[in-house]
Amino acid sequence: MSILLIEDDKNLRSSIEALLHTKGYEVDSTEEALSGERKALINKSKYRCILLDLAMPDKNGLEICKNLRNKGVDIPILIISAHNNTETKITGLNIGADDYLSKPFDNRELLARIEALIRRADYSDNGKSTMKIGELEIDYYHREFRVNENPIELTNNEFRLISYLMNNADRVLEKDELTSQVWELPVKAQTNFLNVYISYVRKKIQQHTPKKYIRTVRNRGFMLCSDP
Repeated sequence: MSILLIEDDKNLRSSIEALLHTKGYEVDSTEEALSGERKALINKSKYRCILLDLAMPDKNGLEICKNLRNKGVDIPILIISAHNNTETKITGLNIGADDYLSKPFDNRELLARIEALIRRADYSDNGKSTMKIGELEIDYYHREFRVNENPIELTNNEFRLISYLMNNADRVLEKDELTSQVWELPVKAQTNFLNVYISYVRKKIQQHTPKKYIRTVRNRGFMLCSDP
């Protein structure tokens, strides 16, 4: 899962890159606004989110945001800027940004906003309540899961697990993140719980495809691969 970072401050750029890497994101970063614009236009389907600074040396971030929207780029854009006045925020949102975060910010809030934007994009894709990754398809409205168009019966725990994995496809998910986010229970209470349900879901998926979508990442956790 890739994120495009457009930020001219070298120290902040490096800090954000390191933060995102710890969460399993791939990061494509640039210190030039125009370079970032070109990357977004060329790789429309690659990035799940764009982090965009406004005060760039070669071109204002607001212009970049407006240009991307005018050219049909619908990747979620999160503006990160030292400009925290209301007018700038309103302008940014009106020209197409999805969210606005003022500097300095808490890293936890940055991550939460990124994840919220990605989830929103997944759930609201053309107003549909379904998501498809390879041979896997989940229907949130009817609460159904299918593999190669074959309906798979899942328990509540299994459905929550595959839903979270698909919403975070191609990102390494630490075991403690999965256990706390999927079931909202203390990590220590889930010693074998996660492994058991990963096994259940894997077996049900592999009844209808030889591909191994759920990969174990040693000493870390699990990842659902979009192209296994």
